[in-house]
Amino acid sequence: ERQILIDCDVIEADGGTRTASITGAYVALVDAIRWLAKKTALPGSPLRDFIGAVSVGIVDGRPCLDLCYAEDSKAQVDMNLVMTGSGRIVEIQGTAEGEAFSEPELKSMMTLGKSGIRKLIQTQRRVLGLKQLPKVWT
Repeated sequence: ERQILIDCDVIEADGGTRTASITGAYVALVDAIRWLAKKTALPGSPLRDFIGAVSVGIVDGRPCLDLCYAEDSKAQVDMNLVMTGSGRIVEIQGTAEGEAFSEPELKSMMTLGKSGIRKLIQTQRRVLGLKQLPKVWT
């Protein structure tokens, strides 16, 4: 059994630190597994899919992606969204600030968040040089 511990230090925090850490940590994890595979007889990859995360919210009545500190501090809704490369939801964490939000607002934040995560995962694939992940452990 092996364990990989990834510690993320955010050097400059301007909102979205948790989601940036998740997205960046995934790239570090892929790198660590590649290194381990070169050094040992690792039987494929334990990773099943890519992972990306974004913050979304409602600011001044409009859905916003990747809220900075100023937007986050005045947001009517603040939400983190974590998804896989195949569009499956890992986590949704959202909070209304002061007043509840509607299902259409939730859907608009989900649509915006999915679009942002898709772009992040495209960037992950590009920087890692991967179109797809190596074969998964069976």
